[in-house]
Amino acid sequence: MPPPSLWIEAARPRTLPAAVAPVIVGTATAEALILWRAGAALVVALAVQVAVNYANDYFDGVRGIDTAERVGPRRAVAAGLITPAAMKGAIAVALGVAAVAGLGLAAAAGWELLVVGALAFVAALGYSGGPRPYASAGLGEVFVFVFFGLVATVGSAYVQVERITAEALLAAIPVGLLASAILMVNNLRDIGTDRLAGKRTLAVRLGATRSRAAFWLLIAGAFAMPGVIAAVTGSLWALLALGAVVLLPALRHHVRPGATSADLIAALGATGRLELVVAVLLAVGLAVS
Repeated sequence: MPPPSLWIEAARPRTLPAAVAPVIVGTATAEALILWRAGAALVVALAVQVAVNYANDYFDGVRGIDTAERVGPRRAVAAGLITPAAMKGAIAVALGVAAVAGLGLAAAAGWELLVVGALAFVAALGYSGGPRPYASAGLGEVFVFVFFGLVATVGSAYVQVERITAEALLAAIPVGLLASAILMVNNLRDIGTDRLAGKRTLAVRLGATRSRAAFWLLIAGAFAMPGVIAAVTGSLWALLALGAVVLLPALRHHVRPGATSADLIAALGATGRLELVVAVLLAVGLAVS
């Protein structure tokens, strides 16, 4: 049985801010706070993110996409550290945890959430799995924006107030853009090996130069949104999120042209931290306003 540390490594902790951020921001937009619902929403988001990462490890491992030439963090299945059967079991456990927490939320806030949850499960498995993985269609960033931006943020607000609000929709946009930036910089690092393996991510399709440009467009869009939110809500507190700009110089260093593989590995964590800091600052601003 693999040790717990190996399962934690396979869960790819650097990407987990993409699950935490939408729950923080969505909950902050709500006019009320029911703590257990916020906690359950966080469990769902984290469990789905872990399931996505385990599924990516599994499918890329068994399909031979992850090879010895890969420059990113090691993948457990491809490296022989976790068997494919054990990883499939871990995916099922992660989705099971999400399902249990989601059922509790659906019972309390509305059974329509089951439809949303089912779609999220399909999306989690469809990134690298199935006959037509959408990662290879260059649609990974789109699905991340939808599910780890719009759905997760608006959903976190919905379980509190049981309706969709304009404020939650607006706040979901920077969250989704930054989550997409995490995936973009991850795939930027893997362009060479993904191309050789036939995995046609958006980064592979764009190439390194245009992928860097797309990455910075996502970041710029995220930093533009607090101004839009402030204008729509009539409160300047949303601009507090702009304080995260202090993290950009270090990120720029890691994503510069000619950056080493070590830089691009560090860029993944740096982008995750950026999303989390933006989310916390935006949430504080929204809560105060």
